[in-house]
Amino acid sequence: MRHALYVARGGFLVRPLAIAIVLGAAGMLLSWAEEQSPFISVWAPAVLFPSHSDPQVAQVILGGIAASIMTVVSIVFAILLMTLTLASMQFSPRILLSFVRDRVTQWTLGVFLGTFTYCIAALPAAHSSPKPFAPVTTVMGAMILALVCVGWLLFFIHHISQAISVNHIVDRIAGETESIIDELMPHQRSPLASRRPPEMHGREREQPVASPSSGYIRFVDTRALVAIARQRRLRIRLLRRVGQFVPQGAPLFTLLDGEHISGEDMQALLAAVDIGPVRTLQQDVEFGVIQIADIALRAISPAVNDPSTAINGIDQLSRIVIRWISRDPPDTYLSSPSHVVRVIVPWITTSELLDTAFEQIRHYAKSDLAVSLRLLRAFGDALSISEDSALRGLVLERARRVVDGVELPGEDVDRLRGRFDAIERAARAQARADKAEGYWAMLDARGAL
Repeated sequence: MRHALYVARGGFLVRPLAIAIVLGAAGMLLSWAEEQSPFISVWAPAVLFPSHSDPQVAQVILGGIAASIMTVVSIVFAILLMTLTLASMQFSPRILLSFVRDRVTQWTLGVFLGTFTYCIAALPAAHSSPKPFAPVTTVMGAMILALVCVGWLLFFIHHISQAISVNHIVDRIAGETESIIDELMPHQRSPLASRRPPEMHGREREQPVASPSSGYIRFVDTRALVAIARQRRLRIRLLRRVGQFVPQGAPLFTLLDGEHISGEDMQALLAAVDIGPVRTLQQDVEFGVIQIADIALRAISPAVNDPSTAINGIDQLSRIVIRWISRDPPDTYLSSPSHVVRVIVPWITTSELLDTAFEQIRHYAKSDLAVSLRLLRAFGDALSISEDSALRGLVLERARRVVDGVELPGEDVDRLRGRFDAIERAARAQARADKAEGYWAMLDARGAL
């Protein structure tokens, strides 16, 4: 159901088709009701329709609107194809997913196609025999829809002109990625976030379960896995995390005490993991990071040489990283009841997320001072909100790599080292403050005892 809803929200098929069907049914039902109940035509103003019994006027208006709308639809499709091509070539082919999921574009296609189907569905109601009849109220609705289409076309052109801006693209991707983080990690980071994993016994008796198809893991229904594991008294270990590729026949799960699991339960287990040919933004935080990193990498390539776009991408990546490190990580060990581990689901770690976001940019920006300085600022921002010493160590190590790996003149290196020294001093001061706070908290605890 979740996969079906995700597909319904994206693409140029479901929502435009639904709007077109609804408006087409409205045109057919309204014209039929008007013919069955002539008093409905009284609502149409006489200025627009002096004669309510001239079907030729209705036929001309409905046919003209339908023909002109189809012309506009072809223009809209041409604009869309041009936009998708430019975005794919200039930024990254992976960002096409966000364009396809754009609701304004979907509604634009739906409104135009719906107006066409409305006119076509209402056109047979205007007839000369056996008795002349003109569905004037239905025609008036078509005229209103035509005016709506004119205004919507202007709005669509304005929207597309903003949508192809790189600033809007990376901001939209970052916002969608933050939404995934909020869903996966709803709680602010607490000291319990760094707790040790429980001891796992019996791994030598785990039985592998092969993947039924090849593709990327896009969504894991952890609730369904826990319910099956508790009902059948199993322990399920997912071997690959969301976003990773699994070939058909390769191990996807391992089951402990799963000798007597039925075929129906096995199908339910496999159905709890959505595998597809492309990565999606359902649970895959790394995919959103990769899209922004791709844009930044292409911007600093010698063929493009656009450091400003790369800097904008780094700013948005720091926004995502800060959101990530400020939350409790997703639960890897799922228990039911609380003392029995039922499901083990791997998630991307903070170290892996930092590498995905910044390592390639750092490597290809060795000779770019502006990009390297902005990388250090991003690491400094992440350090300023981190309250975990282990996380601060990860971030500080990557900031040190930026300074050690640059290929710049001496004065530029001095600027980088000056900024890194300031970041390091702030991190040390924060560590000392944390130790002092822990010391006073210990004294308070002793006093309470």
